[in-house]
Amino acid sequence: MTEPAWLTVLTTTDSEEKARVLARDVVEARLAACAQISAPVTSVYRWQDAVETAEEWQVLFKTTSARYDELEAHLVAAHDYATPEIIAMPVVRGSERYLAWVTAETAPTATL
Repeated sequence: MTEPAWLTVLTTTDSEEKARVLARDVVEARLAACAQISAPVTSVYRWQDAVETAEEWQVLFKTTSARYDELEAHLVAAHDYATPEIIAMPVVRGSERYLAWVTAETAPTATL
């Protein structure tokens, strides 16, 4: 099976400000072409043998498969959760112009 060229990567965090910082830092680092913040969502999950409920903000990053490993490493390092949600979903189809833009905006910058 071939790896998809583009991905939408999801993470969550516990405040709008943290979501904005994650989004801005990732886009500035060219690890994603854009990030969309959805707010707030209610998460219900099991953590350390207890069922928890929390208000969280979702951040969706638009990126390429080539940049995923760096994006995941950045999110893990920047996140304050012990086990942050980081899920990559393949983009199987999309506007040719939009996907070309994602590719161009996530291309690593040349070093001198």
